[in-house]
Amino acid sequence: MQLQILLNLLIAIVWMLFHNTWTPTMFGLGYLVGLLLLFILHRFLSTPFYLRKIWAIVRLFFIFMRELILSCYTVLRAVIQPKLNIQPGIVAVPTQLQSDWEITLLACLVTLTPGTLTLEVSPEQDILYVHAMDASHADELIKQIQQTFESAIMEVTR
Repeated sequence: MQLQILLNLLIAIVWMLFHNTWTPTMFGLGYLVGLLLLFILHRFLSTPFYLRKIWAIVRLFFIFMRELILSCYTVLRAVIQPKLNIQPGIVAVPTQLQSDWEITLLACLVTLTPGTLTLEVSPEQDILYVHAMDASHADELIKQIQQTFESAIMEVTR
């Protein structure tokens, strides 16, 4: 991925050299030409087209922002009610993530969303223990974490 980004920047600079115009517009046009060339030639490179990884990172960011807003709303709704109608508890969330980086990222994303806190990772690194503000629907919480954060992290890292 890094090699493709450097090649794209080099193509943009060469494009500006050929046109003898050093403007941001010409750089952007050269960058787009470089994207097109790299997309056409990406099967000759050892790694997949880098724009897919960047799109996956942007998608993970927006998934996190959506979950952050939804969980803030849920926590706010629970706090405003006169009677606290929650059942806090610890939920074991199985994960398919393998590397330390992937598991750490998942644990951080879960911890950053209000209402949940990652307590521990199992020694085999296949289960995250998450404290949930409302653990009455533990199956839904597990399914939500696996379908949102875990799948998006796998897109970014694999």
